[in-house]
Amino acid sequence: MDILPAIDLKDGKAVRLTKGLMDSAKIYSNEPWVLAKKFEQMGAKWLHLVDLNGAFAGEPKNLAQIQKIRENCNLLLELGGGIRDSETIKRYEELGIDRIILGSIALKDPAFVKSVAKNHRIVVGIDAIDGFVAVEGWAEKSNMLATDLAREFANAGVEAIICTDVSKDGTLAGVNVDFTLEIARASRIDTIASGGVRDLEDIKKLLATNAVSGVIVGKAYYEGTLELEQAFSLASCTKV
Repeated sequence: MDILPAIDLKDGKAVRLTKGLMDSAKIYSNEPWVLAKKFEQMGAKWLHLVDLNGAFAGEPKNLAQIQKIRENCNLLLELGGGIRDSETIKRYEELGIDRIILGSIALKDPAFVKSVAKNHRIVVGIDAIDGFVAVEGWAEKSNMLATDLAREFANAGVEAIICTDVSKDGTLAGVNVDFTLEIARASRIDTIASGGVRDLEDIKKLLATNAVSGVIVGKAYYEGTLELEQAFSLASCTKV
C-alpha cells in the first residue's frame, strides 16, 4: 500500500483545509518545494498535489509552485484541482506531472474521462458528502451516489480512484474505512483512501482490509500525529 504525502496549494503556499472549507486554510509552509524534498528523503514514492485555487476557478492557478516542486524532487507526482480539458492535462504533463486527477469533470462528463484515460495516466477523484458526490472544490453536493460514480469507471482504463469523505477531511477524526471499501468494491480498481487519517492505527486498519492500494496523508503529518517514516515502513513490509 502506498503512503502518499499531500501538499495542497493555496496562493502558492502549502495549506490544509478542514472539511474542504477555503476559509479554514492553515498555512504550513511558504516553500512547498522544500516539503516535497523532505518527503522524498523520508522515503515517499508518490506526492499528492492539489491546486486548491484551481479547484474553484476551474483552471490552473499555482503553476509556478507546481513547477518548482517538480524541479526540486524526483518523486512521482499526481495532481488535481480544476482540470477540465485535454489542454490542461497536456500542459501539466509537459511540466512533469506523472498522473492527473480528474474530479468534478468525472461527474459532469464521464465520457471525457474515459477518452483521455486511453492516452494519459488518469486518476478519478471521488469526494463525498453524506455519500453523495461533491464537486466544484466541494462547494456543491450532487444527487449522485459516490458508489454509482465509482461503478461508472470500473472498466474505463483509469489507474485508480481516490475517495475522500469530506466530513472527515482535515479533522484527524480517523479514516472512513467502510466508505473506502464501498468505493473499492464498486469500482474494482485500485482505490486510494483520503480524509481523516490521524495516526498509525488508521494505516493498520487500511492494510488489514487487503483491498486498499494507497492512502493520502496530510494534516496527520503536519500536526505531528503520524510519523511518516513509521507509516512507510509498515506499508512496505506488509503484503496486501
